[in-house]
Amino acid sequence: MQIRFDNRVALVTGAAQGIGRAIATALVEAGATVHLADIDADGVAATAVEIGATPHVVDLGSAEAASTLIDTIVAQSGGLELLVHAAGGVRGQVGRPIEAISEAEWRVIFAANVDAAFFLAQAAAPAMKSTGHGRIVTISSGAGLRPSLTGIQAYSSAKHALVGLTKQLAWEFGPHGITVNSVAPGFVRSNPATERQWESYGPEGQKRLVESIHTRRLGSPTDIATATLFFLSEQAGWITGQVLSVDGGRS
Repeated sequence: MQIRFDNRVALVTGAAQGIGRAIATALVEAGATVHLADIDADGVAATAVEIGATPHVVDLGSAEAASTLIDTIVAQSGGLELLVHAAGGVRGQVGRPIEAISEAEWRVIFAANVDAAFFLAQAAAPAMKSTGHGRIVTISSGAGLRPSLTGIQAYSSAKHALVGLTKQLAWEFGPHGITVNSVAPGFVRSNPATERQWESYGPEGQKRLVESIHTRRLGSPTDIATATLFFLSEQAGWITGQVLSVDGGRS
């Protein structure tokens, strides 16, 4: 089965590094016209040059920012059919007792992971509905299905909310030819935050984690990109509202 995206316009958020970058790279290689969005100006610019995509520096935690981004992409490329929300993460936080968490720390993780996904889908809906075709994929997490290895309350809560949003949007958008699915990665060493987490486990904790995975290896950004491209493809046109755990069998 060959998956191609010739003449399709795609947006990948969180594309400066890690999983988002891998997804964007795979889309370019499969023929898509790809736009990248990230808060990291230098990182997203470097990725765009390397893979042949268009960069946008944006914080997507507001409806206005998401709407402006989508309007810009539609104006530049004539439409938008593929949307992958890979931005989010832990925003530099580490696991601490609930008594130590501030309101700002709680809200910033929800803004990046959930608010941005909602506002992007809201902004992209008119363009996708007008053509009767769209694919939306959210990058959730195993932390959206069970307690998080990070120990970060807001991260697990936000990823659970993202799974719920995915399912609700699938129900709403289905009649318009738009599918909405989620890929839930297992542990992937893909950015500085996951490297810090990995180091925090120490040799024994790392060994236990790997041994808890059926395939006895950690995942890679490419593993996640491969699953994401399937959900974006024409071949997945009758699949929606699904959450695919890509975690080596750990779930």
